[in-house]
Amino acid sequence: MKKEAKLLCERGINSLVLAIEHFNRPSDRGRIEAVLIFLDHSFEMLLKAAILERGGKIRAPRAKQTHGFDKCVRIALTNESVKFVNEEQALTMQAVNGLRDAAQHHIVDVSEGHLYIHAQASVTLFRDILKDVFDISLYDYFPERVLPVSTRPPADLTTLFDEEVEEIKKLLAPGSRQAIAARAKLRGLAILEGSVSGNNLQPTPTELRKYCTEIKDGRTWQDIFPGAASLCLETSGEGHNLNLRISKKEGVPIRLISEGEQGSGVVAIRRVSETDFYTLTLQRLSEHIGIGRNKLLEVIRYLKIQDEPEYFKIIKVGKVESKLYSQKAIAKLKMEIPKLDVEEIWRGRKK
Repeated sequence: MKKEAKLLCERGINSLVLAIEHFNRPSDRGRIEAVLIFLDHSFEMLLKAAILERGGKIRAPRAKQTHGFDKCVRIALTNESVKFVNEEQALTMQAVNGLRDAAQHHIVDVSEGHLYIHAQASVTLFRDILKDVFDISLYDYFPERVLPVSTRPPADLTTLFDEEVEEIKKLLAPGSRQAIAARAKLRGLAILEGSVSGNNLQPTPTELRKYCTEIKDGRTWQDIFPGAASLCLETSGEGHNLNLRISKKEGVPIRLISEGEQGSGVVAIRRVSETDFYTLTLQRLSEHIGIGRNKLLEVIRYLKIQDEPEYFKIIKVGKVESKLYSQKAIAKLKMEIPKLDVEEIWRGRKK
């Protein structure tokens, strides 16, 4: 393991252990905030360690600070030479980061069931990344007993949201004078919704008041939070080997949103930059594929690779235009070329 990556990885593990310790502490004083802050820090350190280990960069040229949490997630998800997380894993980290931001800078009331889901899903995800990138077992770093536990873990997200919304309704009842407490509870649900829907992670006061009005008017939480309604929990194993992952329900697609696009049912992760995603000239693509540039260009035209934004883009810098391909184009071509008669395609071009 690279030296800097190793140091960052160790600090990530330290913060994860502290998050677990605070989750299991008997006192509730500052517990929610501590768990979220340490979980968030553990992921940021792990992300930076994994990016470095995969040959990526965690600091822009001449920058004083390393990349922030959001950019590290984007690199881990969209930079094909580094990539080590998928969209659902990015969603899990986004939700933790949004809750941490609210806990550190304002007020968020997270129920025990809600906190358990994020804590257990975080341990599962941290363990998966640690194993996939570094081939290290998380369990080598602490005893089996040091894992998130709950006397009443939620069976599913539907049950959790049902209970949360019922509690919010009580806080909003006439004469209760608990509107601030209700909005603090709603903030946690809205952050989870924002991580899925592609809207801002942190809801505005106006949005929170709107949610309160909709709940008082009897709207279902599925209508109010359609992104969260598209999620489910996947559990397997038990005890020491318990796995919990937040995922999309079958049949509900996950896709990356384009810059400036808004919409429901998407992961709010944008590509790091066009030139970080489209990295290959035709010459470099030719070297990867092992076919001369002219013949390869005919194959590209035959397969209509340049019609797909996932594979090709013309990027303008000033007056200079560059025709660039993504790393995904390599995989696509390597999959399709064995099915083709390249010489026949080339002869057809020459006719």
